Amino acid sequence: MSDIDWDAFQQVELRVGRVVEARPLAEVFPGARKPAYVLHVDFGPGIGIRKSSAQITERYSVDALIGRQVVAVLNLPPKQIGPLMSQCLVTGFHDAQGHVALCVPDADVPLGTRLA
Repeated sequence: MSDIDWDAFQQVELRVGRVVEARPLAEVFPGARKPAYVLHVDFGPGIGIRKSSAQITERYSVDALIGRQVVAVLNLPPKQIGPLMSQCLVTGFHDAQGHVALCVPDADVPLGTRLA
């Protein structure tokens, strides 16, 4: 692991959003190779709703995702995933089985709040 300076870290836009819609990627892209969800995440006024693809199907159902706050990187370039243009990167950690556990605030915070 290499060190970065504070200025480099501050360039990463890690912000809180709320999942307002979640659908299996296979509904949008039947040729998807790995199970994933298409998430619509609301980051509040000034940012709005952004789409992301997340391989989190092992730990979360669609119903469990709706209304959940998540932490996402907003200033990566958009990435084409099949027919979906992913507009943010929802963050998480791999557990011992390799399944992703979402990175979430432990209390409700205003949408769009930047990681401090």
